[in-house]
Amino acid sequence: MSDTSRPRASLRTAVVWEVLKEALDRRVKATGRDVLDVLDTGGGTGKFAVPVARLGHRVTVVDPSPNALFGLERRVTEEGVADLVRGVQGDAQGLLDVVERDAYDVVLCHGVLEYVDDPAEGVANTVAALRPGGTLSLLAAGVGGAVLARALAGHFTEARTALTDPAGRWGAGDPVPRRFTAEQLAELVGGAGLEVGSVHGVRVFADLVPGVLVDTEPGAVEALLRLEEAAAELPAFHAVATQLHVLGQKRPGQKRPDGERA
Repeated sequence: MSDTSRPRASLRTAVVWEVLKEALDRRVKATGRDVLDVLDTGGGTGKFAVPVARLGHRVTVVDPSPNALFGLERRVTEEGVADLVRGVQGDAQGLLDVVERDAYDVVLCHGVLEYVDDPAEGVANTVAALRPGGTLSLLAAGVGGAVLARALAGHFTEARTALTDPAGRWGAGDPVPRRFTAEQLAELVGGAGLEVGSVHGVRVFADLVPGVLVDTEPGAVEALLRLEEAAAELPAFHAVATQLHVLGQKRPGQKRPDGERA
């Protein structure tokens, strides 16, 4: 599973990677093409881009940070996938200034909506980059996970603040500008005209279990992974997940915001 097979990393990315890989496989079958065009917005140094490229797909990574793109270039060279991955400087707000419309089979928007001024616009831009029938993979911070984490750390006032704050923030020192519920993310995806597919809770337990337990108990990593996978699809656990993952599919013939058909 490439990057996601590393024990500690796998606890944070395994659920998303498995869902994403299945989505890529479905798109391959639907198109009859072995090589897909994938866009990774806010893809940084290639945490997902590199594993996707290892499957043989072409990946365009858009990120506002020159340092991240430099790290991406170095990483894809070391991993032997430099011919399949290209980095472009840009952000979600100006996405269509640096990539083409209707050009990608799958678009990843992971860890982006928390930081954009207008999440709906950010989703709309990613949808515009999708080909008809293409898939959007949306990953964002969950409100419930932050509330639970602050409460378990003994910061009860901050937990209550996050619970009631419209942006899901626990205070002025919160490094995350915005968090979402599963319902809010589904509304953003549906509001952009996509058919909402699966919703998964990510890192339901991984961020709460003491690291020493995972690192020292025999079989703990594998058992925790299986627990994460089992809980991910259950709506009851979406409310306490650190992150939320939503898939959306662009319908064939779907109209663009400008009124033209894709």
